[in-house]
Amino acid sequence: MTTSLLKFHVPEELNAVMPPERRGIRRDHVKLMVLNKNTGATEHTYFYQLFQYLKEGDLLILNTSRTVPAVLKGEWLGKNQQVEVRLAHRKNQSLWEALIVEETLKVGERLRFSSELTAVVVNSNSESPFVSLEFSLCCSDLYNQIYRLGEPIRYEYIKEPWELDYYQTVFASTPGSVEMPSAGRAFSWELLFRLQKMGVQIAYIEHHTGLSYLLDDKWHLSPRENYEQYHISKETVNRIQQTNASGGKVIAVGTTVVRALESAVNSNGIIQESKGWTNLYINADTKLQIVDGLITGFHEPEASHLDLLTAFIDQKLLYNAYREAIEKKYLWHEFGDINLIV
Repeated sequence: MTTSLLKFHVPEELNAVMPPERRGIRRDHVKLMVLNKNTGATEHTYFYQLFQYLKEGDLLILNTSRTVPAVLKGEWLGKNQQVEVRLAHRKNQSLWEALIVEETLKVGERLRFSSELTAVVVNSNSESPFVSLEFSLCCSDLYNQIYRLGEPIRYEYIKEPWELDYYQTVFASTPGSVEMPSAGRAFSWELLFRLQKMGVQIAYIEHHTGLSYLLDDKWHLSPRENYEQYHISKETVNRIQQTNASGGKVIAVGTTVVRALESAVNSNGIIQESKGWTNLYINADTKLQIVDGLITGFHEPEASHLDLLTAFIDQKLLYNAYREAIEKKYLWHEFGDINLIV
């Protein structure tokens, strides 16, 4: 059974259209639904009370990827035409896969974004929504231009162009995600310090989210086609091993963290320091090797993220919990409320 059968309706008023701070609350004061993965029992509280559901020796793993303003406007050279570009995946220091909105560019065609930044199409495939753009700058020079010129990706339910800072977690450090790794957004430094003071360990991985919002119904990327870059350090591997040895739980903050950690497991079921690309698809048939619990947002009906959640909890229990969340008016999406499955 897959979550293609997990159908429910989220009323429009439950789409979180603005950051919590613009609704007059702190980021760590969003609502929290705690879901027992064995029984399906729920508790309803607020995220700043997370410390009540973790214990000394548990390990939280956070994604340090920083959101880049991935929407760029450029001039199609030779056409005197404006084109919108949405960055999708960084392939190297100057090369990005990108979605060209409402236009088709061929290999060799050029775009100018500013007097300092141009790009040329070096690969185009009619079977893919993306082209490859080789930029005229690389490394920090390219990121400086992207941050100066770009805007955050905004979904159709977001009416206001919120500033980029609203799309960052407090611990984000390495640029690379084009869509916010939103599960960690609710953390404040005060909450993280409180958790550490009570003995909850904190570790970090890096997983850069790619572009999933393609605007056009023509394109639908399956989870297996969604390759994303990740890095797990030796230090984080050591923390995980220490947690396992002491009987603590490993809690992933976000589906990106789950995918990264489970991708780093070798054939003997042992996690290793790892760096690369993953297209790991996790569902109810997946036996999780590393992660015991999950902090995540609320996901849309039939989204592949729900498939991943069923690796933690039976689909019927998940469905009942989501129905309850709708009844209690939890907010959906990146600026919404949070679900702890443990």
